[in-house]
Amino acid sequence: MALRPLMFLAMVAVAAPAAAQPSPYDPLKTFAPLTLPAPATTLRTGAGTPGPALWQNRADYSIDARIDIATQRLSAEETISYTNNSPDTLDSLWIQLDQNIYRQDSRAGAFGGAGRRRGGNAFTEGYVIEAVQAERGGRAVTATYFISDTRMRVDLPAAVKAGGGQVKLHIRYHYTVPGLFGGRTAWNTNPNGAIFDVAQWYPRLAVYDDVRGWDTLPYLANEFYLEYGSFDYAVTVPADMLVAGSGALTNPKDVLTPDQQARLEKARASDKTVVIRTPDEVLATKPAAAGVTKTWRFHMDNTRDVAFTASRAFVWDAARINLPDGKTALAQSVYPPESVGPEGWSRSTEYMKDAVERFSRRWYPYPWPNAINVAGPATGMEYPGIVFDGITDRAKTLFFISAHEIGHSWFPMIVGSDERRDAWMDEGFNTFIDVYESDDFANGLYGPKRDGEYAPGPETPGEQIAVLLKDPEAPPIVSRADTVKEKYRHSVSYFKTAFGLTLLREDILGPERFDPAFRKFIADWAYKHPKPSDFFRAMESAGGEDLSWFWRGYFLNNWTHDMAVTDVSYDGGDPAKGASVKVANLGQLVLPATLRVTYRSGETREVKIPVEAWMQVGSHTYAFEGFGPIVDATIDPDRRLPDVDRTNNSFKPK
Repeated sequence: MALRPLMFLAMVAVAAPAAAQPSPYDPLKTFAPLTLPAPATTLRTGAGTPGPALWQNRADYSIDARIDIATQRLSAEETISYTNNSPDTLDSLWIQLDQNIYRQDSRAGAFGGAGRRRGGNAFTEGYVIEAVQAERGGRAVTATYFISDTRMRVDLPAAVKAGGGQVKLHIRYHYTVPGLFGGRTAWNTNPNGAIFDVAQWYPRLAVYDDVRGWDTLPYLANEFYLEYGSFDYAVTVPADMLVAGSGALTNPKDVLTPDQQARLEKARASDKTVVIRTPDEVLATKPAAAGVTKTWRFHMDNTRDVAFTASRAFVWDAARINLPDGKTALAQSVYPPESVGPEGWSRSTEYMKDAVERFSRRWYPYPWPNAINVAGPATGMEYPGIVFDGITDRAKTLFFISAHEIGHSWFPMIVGSDERRDAWMDEGFNTFIDVYESDDFANGLYGPKRDGEYAPGPETPGEQIAVLLKDPEAPPIVSRADTVKEKYRHSVSYFKTAFGLTLLREDILGPERFDPAFRKFIADWAYKHPKPSDFFRAMESAGGEDLSWFWRGYFLNNWTHDMAVTDVSYDGGDPAKGASVKVANLGQLVLPATLRVTYRSGETREVKIPVEAWMQVGSHTYAFEGFGPIVDATIDPDRRLPDVDRTNNSFKPK
């Protein structure tokens, strides 16, 4: 949101006696001492930073995968190199098996299938684990394992020592890639060849952390919580298919034509989009002979996940991303020929380049070599370095979804929060940074982006959020993600959180304090696992403000905000002598506000009311100069705040 200029004279406020204005507001409740969910320790400090004793385990992966297009079967062998930096000896490891969400007997199915996103009655058999081995004494031995829904416990032949002990697991497996019902990962037919958007495609180590030990929440609907490491992976597909994946393609000479290699190098030096595989080349591509394949190899460092897409239908283009300190990356897009066009996917790379450059300058530099946008069946989904969007997305819709999904590179791909429990820390934070990207791109061509579509009637974001605050069934932001009903998933986790950060930046701290504090939080927790209490402490410490009243009212509760102007009177009954304006706080959520009076002459005066005004009382009287009769006194005149009753915001003296 645009900042309002501070161009009016603030008046002196005079506190009214508490008994003068009865109010349902209880200041002792709003300003009570706040105990955050987790205490500060040497692991996670009182300043919201990683402590000197904080440890984090590591998982590195080497995967060789193959896709059988006829049966939609992915088969693979993976090696997981696991480093136990914790102070605990581990005699077993827990593995996440997300593909088991598509089994007919999955917990997600009983839960309601929200994790499948498109529902329906289609199922797969999930992961078929063919073999599990662990290395002991330099040789691989069979390990026993137990599968429970989307989790697998592997019992080790020898425990992994604390403080840096290591073990290697070897897992051979296969599964059927789900069709459109897969939602976050899927395949579908296309006139020029099937498109496979492949994600959550390998058994992945669960997080073992200082908060819960093994964090083994089943995969129901909400997304991921993963360890960081390096990935080397290979994907073998029919020779006519193009593969785009997280990280850097390490064998371009083996899989690209000389012309494609030359165009790719040209794109690395170009701020304009360069087409690497044209629509004509797609249409001219003939199906590969049976059994003729290519293997595409990728590498990625400092990541918690990888994903890829594969199809013979892809047009491919790219352009250079200019990053801070002279570094560069490559924005890329792959999409079928029907998506080509100036209002369609021919602008996707431009959108990706702009978003990554601006997010990098404003918040934290993008760390990976590529940022890839895919038009395919798994629409609106993000993974490190690659995002999946819709084939039919165009213009504003394509810009919004491209910027949002690649924005997830920062939350939760760089700042590795726990999406399974705290979805608001990735979806809400990311929706917040979207606001400024929409304002900035092409001088606001697609702006403003103000998420509140669940309440289309109100005009401003504050009024849209007020609709949510008035709903007695709406959950607090800080709720376990799986408990938030679909009705409230976007409105609470995305929009209320994003608007809360906007309030914090523009109305509570101001950009001068918010921006450095938010940047510090990102840098401190890059490639680590912050919890809600860490964020709250970080913004208070670096932002220089006690925000306990805000965390309690807006994040930990769904309290209402309601301010009212209750009276205007003149000193001695003479407008020339000055006026007194009474303001009451009627809601339990307090926020800084502006009180504006308008004189008959057209002049206006404003007073800024800080939250401290409400620490002891529920009403105040504010004195204004005697510039003649007042025609209107309004609290929050620009409708910035989520006031639940605007009928009492203005008082017009007779």
